[in-house]
Order: sequence, then structure tokens, then C-alpha cells
Amino acid sequence: MISRRSALGLLGGAAGVAMAPGALAASPPRVKPPRLRAGDTVGLVAPASAVTLPYELDRALHWVRGMGLVPRQGANLGEQFGYLAGQDAQRAEDINAMFADPDVRAIFAVRGGWGGARVLERLDWDAIRAHPKLVIGYSDTTALHFAIATRAGYPSLHAPNAASRWEAASWESLWRIAFAGEAVTLGGDKLEAEVGRPGQTLVPGIARGRLIGGNLTILSTLMGTPWLPSMDGAILFLEDINEEPYRIDRMLQQLKLAGVFDMVSGVVFGQCTRCASRDPEYRGFSVEDVLAQHLGELGKPVITGFNTGHVRNQLVLPVKTRVELDAGARTLRMLEPAVA
Repeated sequence: MISRRSALGLLGGAAGVAMAPGALAASPPRVKPPRLRAGDTVGLVAPASAVTLPYELDRALHWVRGMGLVPRQGANLGEQFGYLAGQDAQRAEDINAMFADPDVRAIFAVRGGWGGARVLERLDWDAIRAHPKLVIGYSDTTALHFAIATRAGYPSLHAPNAASRWEAASWESLWRIAFAGEAVTLGGDKLEAEVGRPGQTLVPGIARGRLIGGNLTILSTLMGTPWLPSMDGAILFLEDINEEPYRIDRMLQQLKLAGVFDMVSGVVFGQCTRCASRDPEYRGFSVEDVLAQHLGELGKPVITGFNTGHVRNQLVLPVKTRVELDAGARTLRMLEPAVA
């Protein structure tokens, strides 16, 4: 059986999470997915964009095996339909098959991209509710995280996709959350120094609530649909990539007008990768300006620059799990385990 230490040797060093003291047992989800164990079989699916680069699947298999897990590929994983990983029905079929398979313990998205929301209506939600399993991924996989939180009500993991780079902070946080079943504290000064990405306390304070979030663009596109979980009392976390400041401005304004910022208890904005204007003559707002304008006067705890998003060493974040946001310390403390 592979140990955490030996797996770290395969995946990278140590990193930036700590046990949460006094984790609360109040208001746990009624059902939680089972924790992972060395030797477990896990499914590999492509809910959105096609896996077209030759190294992507090889890298996904490498990382998953390095975690001590046994990968099982979806039957349609190699399909392509335009920019999608096969027809909508094929991608949904793979996800449904993984939830129905009693040997599959959890499900990794191989990559993100575009189109995950197209499969939501085709998924077997009765089976998904009956067979709780961790869904692991980020970016476009946010659509699945939101749908599971809404229709199944149990946690999933906003984490690198299987073909992403699983480096120290990512692997350590996955191990402690998904394998060890710990309630951990994520972020803070030490981790910021290790990864070289300092965060900022925009509004100090402490708030508690269910952690809900992911990619801002996906959240924006699901507004007004039945696939968006309740934001009432939530700790909202956001990240994005390749969006210029005016687009971030527009999406945050949409959330404001929809009342999302009035409902949440606190906000965590992660990394916005390659979000500066590409126009050398640009004289408008920066993303930091836009965040300060929209989030700086909410009157509730807000941090920016948190270690989540399209960056190396991003932390694994447990969606639909109760957490405490300490904006002054720039940490998220889990108040309960994400797995059974």
C-alpha cells in the first residue's frame, strides 16, 4: 500500500495545509462521498473539451497512478466532436457509467475547456445521488461541481484536472482532504511565501458558510438556471483565466445585480491568470482595481490572490463543505471533513 510519504516522492514535496482545530460537527451534509484509499479504482472522463494533445492522457495516467490509484478510462474518452470530447450523449454516458460502476471510487476530469454544461441534463441524477463519489477537477468542471451541489447535495473537489500538474500544495491538500479525511486549514502566509503568490486582505473579518464556487465565467453563464446552488450564507470563491478587466467587471456586476454578493457571507477571489489587457495603449482599470471596486465595500470578509485557479500548486478546495474564512489570515479552515 502506498503511503503519503512515498506518494509525495512520486508527486512532489510537502505543503501549506494544517489541521483545523475544533472542527464543528454542526449541520454536516446528509451524505458524503467515501474517502480514497491506495489501490482504489478511479474513473477518467472528459466532460468538456476533447483530449487532443498526445501528452494529456499519458500525463493523467502518470499522476493518478502516482497517487496510488488505478485509473479506468471512460469508453468515449478519445472521441472528438468539434472542440468537444465527443457528442454530448457520449460524454454524459461516460460520467453516468462511472457513477453506476461499483468498482469506481471517485471520478477525475482529465481536462476542462468548454462544454461541460451541455451534459448536465443528460446525467442520471438518481444514480448520482444514490452513489456519492468525489468528482475532482476545475475550470469548466465547475459546471459539474455546481450541479452536484444543487442536485446531489454532497461535496466535490475543486482541484487540478488529472492532466494538470500535481505539485506539492495540490497533492498535499488532496491527500489530507480526500485520503486522510482531515479538516484542514488552507492558505496563509507560509503557503503564499512557498508558491510566491502573496494574497491580499481586502476586507478583514471572519465568516462561516458552505464553500461554493469555481470559475467565474462558468458561474456567470449558469446564472438564472436551475443548476446553480444556493448562495445564501455561502463562502464564495472565484477564479478565471484569459479574461480582460472589463469582462471581469461585467461578470462581477452581473453577480451584484443578481443579489449574490448580498447573500454570501464572504468572498475569496483566487488567481486571474493572463487577465491583464493585451492592448499596449490600454489606460483602463486593472483586475485589482475592478476587484476593489466590486468587493472592497461589501462589509463582509474578502480576500484576493488566494491560491486557487489556473496556476501551479493550486490548493484543493472542498465544494459544498462548511468552512471558516479568516480574511485577516487569508485562510480557509474546514469545519468538517469532505468525505465519509
